[in-house]
Order: sequence, then structure tokens, then C-alpha cells
Amino acid sequence: MNFLLTSLMNKGSGYMENPLRQNFFRAGHAHAGVIVILSLVCQILADGAVLPDPLLWFVRIAVPLSAILISSGFFFSVVPATINQTSGAVAQIYAGEVILALAVITLGVGLLRSPQPG
Repeated sequence: MNFLLTSLMNKGSGYMENPLRQNFFRAGHAHAGVIVILSLVCQILADGAVLPDPLLWFVRIAVPLSAILISSGFFFSVVPATINQTSGAVAQIYAGEVILALAVITLGVGLLRSPQPG
């Protein structure tokens, strides 16, 4: 938060003149917040899932890890203030998405395997 406020207040940062950087920073913050909330929900749901221990640990670690990968991919792909095109760090976004999808699908299968009440 401090970095973003400093970038907004400092006229020499180039943040306000670079719409690509603004959009990617906005997307990085938004994805981080949403996926962290999703990871908290997944932690609670993982308690009721019927999965082997290694898969359960994969789910518990992979969802928060994907929040880190996706948001850092947005941030690091536009690191130079004068950048007009994304860098190779955008691959972190895709890696995080794949990890998130695998973890959520694994958790869903584990929840479907859990005994139903009644």
C-alpha cells in the first residue's frame, strides 16, 4: 500500500503516465485480495474433504501460493516505470492460474467424496 501511495504522490515515478502499469498494479492488488479470501475459504473446506494427506497439503499450500504467483506476476511484469509492454514475468500469472485450478478441482473432488449427512 505504501508503494502505491508513494507512486501516486511522487510526480517523477511515471506511474500516472503509464496506463499499462496502472492497470497491472490494479489487477495485481485485486487478484491478491480475492484469492487470499478464496484461500481462507478453501482452508475451512479442506477440513471436510476426503483426500490423502499429500493431496490435502497440496490444496492447503497451492491456493495461497497461487495468490502470490498471480499477483507478483502482475507486479513484476511491469517493473520498469517506462515499460510499454509486459515482460516475461507474466508467465507467473499463468503458472499461478494452473496451480489454482488444480488445487480447487482437487478440493472439489475431495468434497464430493466426503460422506453426506442423512
